[in-house]
Amino acid sequence: MIPVPPDVRVLIATRPVDFRKGADSLAALAKETLGQDPFSGAVLVFRSRRADRVKILVWDGSGLVLVWDAVREVDAGPSGAACARQGTGTGCKRGLT
Repeated sequence: MIPVPPDVRVLIATRPVDFRKGADSLAALAKETLGQDPFSGAVLVFRSRRADRVKILVWDGSGLVLVWDAVREVDAGPSGAACARQGTGTGCKRGLT
């Protein structure tokens, strides 16, 4: 886990983006579509169409930093139908790594 200072804005794009885009293209997308300045220091998070990958774009003061990773689902107990049958969700945990 990476701690984020309390004064940093984290903006998450709700629509998927073309994951062939690089840092400059995502910065342009943030400015044109989201209306956000990619050079403001805000952390911009983009997801792939299948929502199995994320790209994180941030300006660090000297250049754009682009980080991407695959999102894997971790099963930490009963899930799906088993959780629905339990009703309260007790012991039902799902996480992402």
